[in-house]
Amino acid sequence: MRKYVNAEAMQHAMKLLQLGAKVQQFNGKMCFVEFEINGHKLEYAYNINRKNKYFLERIKPYPLPLKVFESEKDVIELIKIDMEQYKDAMKSKNIDEFIEITTEINIIQKKFEDLFLYYNISKEKADEMKEHIFKIDEIINEIQKESKRVNFLKEPDNLKTEI
Repeated sequence: MRKYVNAEAMQHAMKLLQLGAKVQQFNGKMCFVEFEINGHKLEYAYNINRKNKYFLERIKPYPLPLKVFESEKDVIELIKIDMEQYKDAMKSKNIDEFIEITTEINIIQKKFEDLFLYYNISKEKADEMKEHIFKIDEIINEIQKESKRVNFLKEPDNLKTEI
């Protein structure tokens, strides 16, 4: 089986080299982690790159690249915190709406990429989309200010906490 996988990888590398890519292959470790919390799946994948760094992403309930870590211990610690945060979030009466909104945001991101790659959109339409994105950001900031913080396991990665 390993010979077949190596042969396939070599073929892929050759095709990419022909396209002008720089290709580096390595044998590595890929881990999948699954939890079930109140009927919801929480899944992660991480791999170790050639520089011995760990790339972690959440797969479910929605895909999200999380971070690159120095050690497996750091990966496990973040998964532990993330899982505890999801356990708390799963108690919310709004969890299904949260997951639905996040899923829709992912779909919109993919649609936007298709729009960018397949169509020549006008500057006016691009500016209009930016205005809507800025409005959503404003709404998120307003909701944060109006809402009670319930989780203190770590500081948020993307929200300002000095409101």
